[in-house]
Amino acid sequence: MDVSIVVPVYNEEESLPELTRWIAEVAEKASLSYEVIFVDDGSSDSSWLVIEGLQREYNTVRGIKFRRNYGKSAALHLGFGASQGEVVITMDADLQDSPDEIPELYRMIKEEKYDVVSGWKKVRHDPIGKRWPSKFFNWTTRRISKIKLHDFNCGLKAYHRDVVKTIEIYGEMHRYIPVIAKWAGFGRITEKVVQHRARKYGKSKFGAGRLIKGFLDLITLTFVSNFAKRPMHFFGVIGTLLFVVGFVIAAYLLVAKFVWLEYRMTERPLFYFGLLAMMMGTQVFVAGFVAEMISRSSSRRNSYVIEKRVGIKNIENLEK
Repeated sequence: MDVSIVVPVYNEEESLPELTRWIAEVAEKASLSYEVIFVDDGSSDSSWLVIEGLQREYNTVRGIKFRRNYGKSAALHLGFGASQGEVVITMDADLQDSPDEIPELYRMIKEEKYDVVSGWKKVRHDPIGKRWPSKFFNWTTRRISKIKLHDFNCGLKAYHRDVVKTIEIYGEMHRYIPVIAKWAGFGRITEKVVQHRARKYGKSKFGAGRLIKGFLDLITLTFVSNFAKRPMHFFGVIGTLLFVVGFVIAAYLLVAKFVWLEYRMTERPLFYFGLLAMMMGTQVFVAGFVAEMISRSSSRRNSYVIEKRVGIKNIENLEK
């Protein structure tokens, strides 16, 4: 199979039939064998009924339904696991991403040998309250990751199959998939200017809470990428430095008391600072040791319940 198109769905019942027809027309014109994997992230409307109807109409449609809302990252993770195409393309279900981009994204992965091609919504049809926070996060992520992309959060992306079968995403990490891919060893990452359309149905799921979660996940991603396999390199160094500072202070006060005959050591603020430094150093060091033990037997972060599925016979190692 040439292409797997993974589409997270959350209350998008109106747009799904049009999106499916559009994808089918584009794939047929480009002579691409494909599948569309809709992952219903616990929608409260009739999205799942629509997906079931589309699966009966199109033998290329697959559907998975979560029992409740887990978030876009969980939906993508499950869709990646179920995908069978050589190239995996993600897009949003709200028709703001154009399926007309699919053939060129596929070509860039297959012919130009890129690992990841990220869409760049150079001209956006979003309110200013969504555009400017996005610009800030894109700038921050570029500085931290050293990946020169303009739009990390664009839902329209293409991946080589090896990428999606290797990485794991959770929390709000979906916006940082290019970063995760790079740190997993997939360095051929580029971007393509894509068409961004005004929302036709429904309303945006964007909110202030997602900004905070996205920022916290960026910090987590940066820490985990550098120290997940060796937490003692982080906690151990800090703990050792704190303990050494506290020990030096204690040694100085000891010499001052018995050699220079200075008394009332316990009344000096320096005494309490040294004591606190040694205590904190010991605690941080122990935390690093515990983290080192946990990292050797860490559990998977994605845990969710699949309520229904259509068109998919087996989802290996994903149902828990």
